[in-house]
Amino acid sequence: MTVIRGATTIPEDTPMEIKKAVKELLEQIESRNGLKRDEIVSLVFSSTSDIHSYYPAKAAREAGFESCSLFSAQEPDIDGGLPLCIRAMLFVGKNLDPKHVYLRGARILRKDLAGKINIAIDGPAGSGKSTVAKMLAHDYGILYLDTGAMYRACALKVLSEGADVEDEARIVDIMKDVKLDVVFEDGMQKTLLDGTDVSEEIRKPHVSMAASAVSKHPSVRMHMTEKQREIASRMSCVLDGRDIGTFVLPEADFKFYLTASPRVRARRRYDELVAKGYQVDFEELLADIVRRDEQDSTRALAPLKKADDAVEIDTSDMSVEEVLAAVKKIIQENL
Repeated sequence: MTVIRGATTIPEDTPMEIKKAVKELLEQIESRNGLKRDEIVSLVFSSTSDIHSYYPAKAAREAGFESCSLFSAQEPDIDGGLPLCIRAMLFVGKNLDPKHVYLRGARILRKDLAGKINIAIDGPAGSGKSTVAKMLAHDYGILYLDTGAMYRACALKVLSEGADVEDEARIVDIMKDVKLDVVFEDGMQKTLLDGTDVSEEIRKPHVSMAASAVSKHPSVRMHMTEKQREIASRMSCVLDGRDIGTFVLPEADFKFYLTASPRVRARRRYDELVAKGYQVDFEELLADIVRRDEQDSTRALAPLKKADDAVEIDTSDMSVEEVLAAVKKIIQENL
């Protein structure tokens, strides 16, 4: 008989989050220990006193763990304890060297997993990197730093000043006075330019195109890179962009490069913009994607490219959920 331990956290006490977290935890324990489901004799759960909406044992049964006995208990309220935490003990009917699994915020319960981690996700526009980065940060309970938003804000500032995006001398002057702040509210990043929330405005197509041109200037890149490195040095976070793994955080713990065909990426961006009420022409958007790929990959400073040690994933025929699962599987196997 072997006992395998595991724990995870949830962002909020809802049945959906509990089901998702329990399924993920048990499947990771299965995978990392090479278990067959019928080898699990019993499953015992305990959850912190702030979890009320659903029994973890019931979530386990709904996730397909039906052949073993299941039990759930609630832990006493402990000052300073890890909130919204679900712990599990699996009793397995064979002897093996157990690999215990601690996910999301529960990683701090293990001293060997307590260190800060940085995850870099690079790729061209429309490859799905921002969506996956946000979901990954949410699931792991760590910070998502939207680096693209920072460059878009710089581009918006340049445009608002009526400057040419190719005029480096003028842009250097603008960067000296730019007041760019990043704040986090309810787990989301808001971008403030000169004290104004521009989180929506910087997503407009003309700003996106300008961001690619503005970001190639060394003064802009170095200014933003310093901010990003400072944040990453203090906390665990997920960063996405075009040069995170190669330039911004070359020592990141995990590096991924997401890609897809230009037409697939253009279709994704088209659907996103139409859903937001913008009128866009698909062929023009496709041309912009191709032009932006060329511009990003040929710039002199920190061009778009895959880091030598990054895992490449072609997302053309994958759903967001499939991409996220592939990324998380690689991370968990190497923690």
